[in-house]
Amino acid sequence: MRRWTKTRCSPRSAARRSSPRSGRPGSIARSVSSRTANVPADLLPQIGLAAGAAVASGLRLYGTVAALGFLHRAGILRLPAGLEVLATTPVIVLAAALYVIEFVADKIPAVDTVWDAIHTFVRAPAAAVLSFAAFGNVQEPWRTVAALLCGTVAFSSHGLKASSRLAINASPEPFSNWAASISEDVFVAVLLWLAVKHPLAAVVIAGIVLLAAALLAAWIVRMLKRLFSRRPALAASGG
Repeated sequence: MRRWTKTRCSPRSAARRSSPRSGRPGSIARSVSSRTANVPADLLPQIGLAAGAAVASGLRLYGTVAALGFLHRAGILRLPAGLEVLATTPVIVLAAALYVIEFVADKIPAVDTVWDAIHTFVRAPAAAVLSFAAFGNVQEPWRTVAALLCGTVAFSSHGLKASSRLAINASPEPFSNWAASISEDVFVAVLLWLAVKHPLAAVVIAGIVLLAAALLAAWIVRMLKRLFSRRPALAASGG
């Protein structure tokens, strides 16, 4: 007579038996966790900081670099690992010295025009490099995409500044130039504060800057088309 013995199985082994091999919850969870292990939990503060710094760099590159480094040294801001070099003493001192020069040059109309023309080739690339360093924890190609976007944002804010200041600098009186320059300094300070405390607001401002730059570019294209379309008409009429 065959004796049947009742064997006890643990809940873990029972769960393994009852669940299909192809869709086990444990394997699915491990697969999902392994795929998302390299994705940061919250990128909004990082994106807000990069977007705000990009807009600010298009206006005051050296002041932005000095401010970010100082805020990190003061413990107010935690810079990404790729940007911690901004908090070193040589970088802060050099950026602060260049900002003082920029602060003075920005108040002199003729010097400001030349300064902006030169920095057309400096501010946007520098913002792209800063963004690329800031997103060191983001995989490619998104890291490069973020750098290009931030470079575009910086170029947009620089274009808005340079075009508006070119019109203001045409005025013989210096007070409007001083007012615009000081307003830009205040705006950069507020923007960096928003980038640290309210990153979403900094992202929104960056989007507004991009939209404004696109509208300005479209307006310039329309004006150029009108200008060149009038010349053949004037030549045909003999005027």
